[in-house]
Amino acid sequence: MTLGERVYIYCERGTNEALWAEPINAISNVGFFLAALIFWQLVLWRPPEQRSADHYLFVALVFAICFGSIAFHVYADRGTELADVIPIAVFMLVYLGFALNRLLTVPPGWTVFLVILFAGLTAAAGQVHCWDGGVGFAAGAPDGAKVCMNGSVGYLPALGVLIVVSMLLAERRHKATPYVMAATLVFAASILLRSLDMAYCSSIVVEGRNTGTHFIWHLLNAVVLFLLMRASLETGIRPLPEPVEEKPEEKAPEAKVEPEAKSEPEAKAEPEAKEPEAKPEPESKDEPPAKAEEAPADADAPKEEGGSDEGAPKDEASEEASSEDKPSDEKPSKEASGTRKRTKKAPS
Repeated sequence: MTLGERVYIYCERGTNEALWAEPINAISNVGFFLAALIFWQLVLWRPPEQRSADHYLFVALVFAICFGSIAFHVYADRGTELADVIPIAVFMLVYLGFALNRLLTVPPGWTVFLVILFAGLTAAAGQVHCWDGGVGFAAGAPDGAKVCMNGSVGYLPALGVLIVVSMLLAERRHKATPYVMAATLVFAASILLRSLDMAYCSSIVVEGRNTGTHFIWHLLNAVVLFLLMRASLETGIRPLPEPVEEKPEEKAPEAKVEPEAKSEPEAKAEPEAKEPEAKPEPESKDEPPAKAEEAPADADAPKEEGGSDEGAPKDEASEEASSEDKPSDEKPSKEASGTRKRTKKAPS
C-alpha cells in the first residue's frame, strides 16, 4: 500500500479517478469551516480570563478537519486519507481529555490512562472487518472482507464515550449537559447515515448522479463538533434548585385569649344587717276597746229597751273606760283585756 493508492469507498466517487468526482462531498465540508469560525468568534467575545488554550486548539483542529476532508474527497488517495482521519482522531483524544479533566474533574493521572485506553479501543474497532457470514479482525479476514459499517465501526467507541460523559454530566447537573447530550444524539444519527452511504447509493440522485448519504455525515458532524466546542465554554455546575414546599395558606394568627388574671376573690358583700322592721302594731289593739265598748252597749241594749234605771251609770262607766283607753295605744293587749273586765264590773 502506497500513499498514492486510490481509495474508492464512497458512493459519489464510485470508481472515478477525476479530481472533481465528489463535488457534493467536498463542498459539504464547509460546515466544519463555519463551525470553527463561529466558535472562534464566541471565544473572542468572552472575557480574557474565561478563555483558554484548549479553545484555540479546538478551533485549529476543526479547521484541520475541514481542509483534510476536502483534500481527501478531491484526491481520494491514501495520503489524503491520513490528512482526513488524523485531525479527527486528535480532536477526539484532546476533547476526551478536556471533558474528563475540566468538566468531570477527573485527576490528571486517570485522565491520561483513560485517553490511552480510548485510543486503543478506537484503533481496534477500525480493524474489524465483515464478510459474508463472518466478522473479525483484518489479520484473520479472508480476501474480499471490508471494514464493517462502511468504515463507521471505528467511531462507535467515540459514541459510547459521549453517552457515558453526558450521563455523568447530567448526574452532576453540569451546565454543559444539554450541549453534550445534543451532540451525542446528532452523532448517533450521523454514524447511521455514514453507514448507509453505499446501501442507498442509487436512492439519492442529484443532477443525474448518485450521491449517497456521506455528505449528510459531514453536515451533521459539523453540528456535533460545534456543540462539543460550545460545551467547553461551560465549566460551572448548576446550583440545585431549592425544593419548593407547598406552604399551607397562612391563616391569620388567632388572637390568643389570655386568661383573665384572676382577681382577688371579691369580698362577699356581707348581708346588710336588716334593721328590725317595726312590727306593725296590730290594729286589734286599738279596736278591741271599741268592740268592748260596743259589746257592753249591745249587751245593755235590751235593758235599756226594758226601761231599766241602771242605764245612766253604765254610760258613765263606758265613758270612763274609753277615756282610759285612748291614751294607752302603746299598751299591750293585756291592758285592753283588763279594761274589758273593768268595764264589765263598772255597773255593779
